[in-house]
Amino acid sequence: MAKVGTWETRGRTAAWVAGRMRRCRSAAEAGMSTAEYAVGTIAACGFAAVLYKIVTSGPVRTALTSVIERALHAPF
Repeated sequence: MAKVGTWETRGRTAAWVAGRMRRCRSAAEAGMSTAEYAVGTIAACGFAAVLYKIVTSGPVRTALTSVIERALHAPF
C-alpha cells in the first residue's frame, strides 16, 4: 500500500478526479440536448401556427380551393 502524499496516490487521485469530471460533463450535456429538443419543438409549433394562419386566410384558401376543384374535375 502506498503512503499518503506519494506520487502513486496522487496519480490515482488525479485519475479519479478526471473520471468524475468527465462523467459530470457528460451528464450536463445530456440535459442540454433535451433543452435543445424543447426549443426545437416550440419553434416548430410556432412555425405551424404561422403556416396555419396563412393557409386559412381568405386569398390563399380561395386559391387552394380552385386548385383542388380543377384537379377533381380534370378530364381523363
